[in-house]
Amino acid sequence: MDLKPHIEKFRQRFAEVESLLSAPDTFAQPQRAQELGREYARLKELCATGAAYLKVADELAGNRDLLQSADAEMAALAREDIAQLEVEEQKLGKQMRFGLVPPEPTDSRNTIIEIRAGAGGSESALFAADLYRMYSRYCEARGWKAETLDSNPSDLGGFKEIIFQVSGTDVFKRLKYESGVHRVQRVPATEAQGRIHTSTCTVAVMPEAEEVDVEIKPDEIEVNVCRASGKGGQGVNTTDSAVQIIHKPTGMIVRCADQRSQQKNKLQAMTVLRSRLLDIKVAEENAKYAAFRKDQVGTGERSEKIRTYNFPQNRVTDHRIELTLYNLSVFIDGDLDPMFDPLMHHDMETKLAALQT
Repeated sequence: MDLKPHIEKFRQRFAEVESLLSAPDTFAQPQRAQELGREYARLKELCATGAAYLKVADELAGNRDLLQSADAEMAALAREDIAQLEVEEQKLGKQMRFGLVPPEPTDSRNTIIEIRAGAGGSESALFAADLYRMYSRYCEARGWKAETLDSNPSDLGGFKEIIFQVSGTDVFKRLKYESGVHRVQRVPATEAQGRIHTSTCTVAVMPEAEEVDVEIKPDEIEVNVCRASGKGGQGVNTTDSAVQIIHKPTGMIVRCADQRSQQKNKLQAMTVLRSRLLDIKVAEENAKYAAFRKDQVGTGERSEKIRTYNFPQNRVTDHRIELTLYNLSVFIDGDLDPMFDPLMHHDMETKLAALQT
């Protein structure tokens, strides 16, 4: 693929966006200004990569010319440089080709994650707590903010359900592949005979919806307030701060109780409700492309088993890309990029191939 025309297009668009961002009236529309800001950052990186690619390509061409030199020493040095430059050209070329894939509009959004215990009783609830800790550690390492919206603790210290919001840069872009069934194989602490048990949890990852994405009319919801329960501190448990919202058209129920302020719990509950409705809307759109999506990195369906965590073998396997890592103890502690990077790479390869067909 000849990347030069694409690099030139990126340069032209970068200049256009830079000009738009310098115009005073742009910031009269905050959402538009935010979109342009994200596009500016993406194009700036692509232009820098494009410049590096063209520089390497020129150096490579020059060294190939030197191979024809009568000077044997010069030809030998050129041959060594060519080997290194070809690797660099391939790497930069791949980054540029990935840049041709339009970014998903939700990639830069904050994210709502819901973890629910599945098959396995108390062990499943403990695994839900492990997953929550795993994602929390990952967020902390990336400088993201994780804030609990609602939780339903189990008797043994796990969670029957926990919902939290993650805020930061490119949050959904990296976390979106986590939707699905997560399976754990290990010996539970309550197992007297040392037998390995299999339990599951479901994880739902949704981009935070904006009001323009999903319209919720006042008469479509029923808002109830009640006293929070569980471990929440004196201020939470002695006031009617918990909020439950029922979305009448779908029957969906959202509850938030982790904040002392009833108003804040209501705002957070509405955020979760919008995100769930957007998730349904996106799923319906994706169903139109089922034939294409079956070749992608999972479909995001809650029923799809995406990963197995095998503690006796210190092994974690992602079934979508058939990748196995033998460092589960490190992975479950939040070192997720060795799995996330190949998932993102596979997804980009698939989308790029679709663009070229």
